[in-house]
Amino acid sequence: MVSRRGFIAGVALGSLVRASRTPAADAQAILPRQTQRAAKLPIIISAGNGIPYIEAGYRQLVAGTDTLEAAITVVKGPEDDPLDDSVGLGGLPNEEGVVELDACCMHGPSRRAGAVGGVHNIRSMAQLAREVMLHTGHVMLVGEGAERFAVARGFKREDLLTDASRKVWLLWKETHADWWGPGLADPSWRRRLHDPAAASDLQQHVERLHSLAEDLGIAPAARVAAIRKVLFPPTGTIHCSALNARGEMSGCTTTSGLAWKLPGRLGDSPIIGAGCYTDQDVGSAGATGSGEENIKVAGAHTIVENMRRGMSPQEAGTDALKRIVRNYGGDMDRLKYIDMTYYILRKDGAYAGVSLWTGYEPGRPHTIAVCDGTARLEKTVCLYEGASQEWPPLVAPSTSTL
Repeated sequence: MVSRRGFIAGVALGSLVRASRTPAADAQAILPRQTQRAAKLPIIISAGNGIPYIEAGYRQLVAGTDTLEAAITVVKGPEDDPLDDSVGLGGLPNEEGVVELDACCMHGPSRRAGAVGGVHNIRSMAQLAREVMLHTGHVMLVGEGAERFAVARGFKREDLLTDASRKVWLLWKETHADWWGPGLADPSWRRRLHDPAAASDLQQHVERLHSLAEDLGIAPAARVAAIRKVLFPPTGTIHCSALNARGEMSGCTTTSGLAWKLPGRLGDSPIIGAGCYTDQDVGSAGATGSGEENIKVAGAHTIVENMRRGMSPQEAGTDALKRIVRNYGGDMDRLKYIDMTYYILRKDGAYAGVSLWTGYEPGRPHTIAVCDGTARLEKTVCLYEGASQEWPPLVAPSTSTL
């Protein structure tokens, strides 16, 4: 399959594809998935962007730290990193230029949970979700109420929109893009498909974006990446599940959500049973990718229940992916625009990373970060070979708007 990224690279973007490798992939070799590896305890797994922090979480497990605390240590790394624009500080904002964050957590030993959604001005969402769990009689707080609760619990209000993310948002505003629809589930979804005949318009649009990026003061070395984010609005999330030597488990998921989203949009990350689910008797699972699709199959809960019925972690995750496929009747014309990755940890230490597609493009596979004494990235097991494509497809503006 030729991805839309590949097509655009051919007609307009050139080096954009070559600039897409993740820092984690550049820093460490990605190993093949090893399905026969013997399970070891303790063990901690996460999305690939957790690899720089996963050893710190593992050391906490070895030292006897609570499993949720260890998992939060891993996800807090990207939350605090202004260069990771998928979560926390520096996260890419909604369409109004406001960073809007979500998270949830589950503590296996106490069978408790907490979640927050649509929160502004507070950086550490995973910690805030834990505060909801520990210090309220509720499970989920959202919006302004969640922010006020955070301040009452000692969290600091701060502007999460970094100068770098603000400039990319300003650049995006020039594309006249929106998330109003129709979506893939809409019968009229084809209205948003790219017209190959407009390739010349697209070329002009990309050239204009380069000029605007310069005018906005985006550094030359950062312009290609900024234009990628404008043309291919990224999702961004990190999940982590932790299991100690006593068999205690916890999980958490945190995100800044879909870039340029409608204000108030919640994906799967703050929804317990979708973006994260942990059952002390069975296992833990979490997700990154198309939040709307994962909500509809209650992905993390489905996976844990599959393991309860005897499926292996890989089988359980693959079944959840097949439910997404079923929702579209196996229509590959639409499924190519959907991607999902599940991170799965069973109570005995067996784990799996599974994904709908191999990766976002050749050379950038989906990965799971693992540490059971050795920290590593492993490729996920994919349902379909090839690169997923972005939704909504890029529509070149008419030359009259350039």
